[in-house]
Amino acid sequence: MRILVTGAAGFIGSALLCRLLSDVGSGDVTGLDLGDAPPAASGRRLSWIRGGLDDRAVLEQLGATPFDLVFHLASVPGGRAEAEPALGRRVNLDASLDLFQLLAQSRNRPRVVYASSVAVYGTLSEAPVGARTEARPAITYGAHKRMVEIALADHTRRGDLSGIALRLPGIVARPRPVSGFGSAFMSELLHALASGERYVCPVSPAATAWWLSAQAVVDNLMLAGRIDCCGTLQLPALRLSIAEVVAGLARLYGAERSALVTFDPDKGIEAVFGRYPMLDVRAELALGFSHDGSVVELIKNALRT
Repeated sequence: MRILVTGAAGFIGSALLCRLLSDVGSGDVTGLDLGDAPPAASGRRLSWIRGGLDDRAVLEQLGATPFDLVFHLASVPGGRAEAEPALGRRVNLDASLDLFQLLAQSRNRPRVVYASSVAVYGTLSEAPVGARTEARPAITYGAHKRMVEIALADHTRRGDLSGIALRLPGIVARPRPVSGFGSAFMSELLHALASGERYVCPVSPAATAWWLSAQAVVDNLMLAGRIDCCGTLQLPALRLSIAEVVAGLARLYGAERSALVTFDPDKGIEAVFGRYPMLDVRAELALGFSHDGSVVELIKNALRT
């Protein structure tokens, strides 16, 4: 088994890389990222390519190996892609299409797991959201994610690739300092209260979001790599209010932690990241995909306590 992980030094990529390397049955792993390999990832089974998919020389290097399984996680995050649309297109769209074309030419029909995003849905209503919800992306990042989903589905239809796209929600808890994400408050809330620090939350106690730990994401990515299923799926996640998350932190770390959080809602942030409806993921749950199970388990998994 020859495995490629793009974005392998990122928050999710590094966790996935370590899981693959700890699984002796996974085979040889190639990691690709702009930076160095994560310190926790090492061993003779790991090969590292430093560079970006928008670099023709990097693509040529990848073309020398016929991969069996590819986890495509590399992307420019939403805020930066919106501010720098040319960069967003080059990395999130063009480089992804070039990667798929390169993999299709290997003629061994590799399995491709693509990390898409809930950004494809655009503005959310109160109706439940699932993979069959009409995609109406409101930002460039979401538009590019949807375009790549379609391209992967077309390659799968043609028989070039075996593709599955997973729509990821905001993942916790990103390491500090958390910046550049509108949903950064979700990770900061966990870090602050777990450490006994005061925190001013930019959304109200009633604000709801979809919560999923990095550990659960890696579990789902691993399942996607081996399951006999193609198409676009919505990953399950817990729909929790900020008040429920604070209560969970208090159960784990002491009731006094609840008093550490105060609220100063930002209407813009809450409108985008605090009004998430229910998820309709019955089909995904039936396939074995899962969330963290409870708010307490979410916090434990997110903070690795």
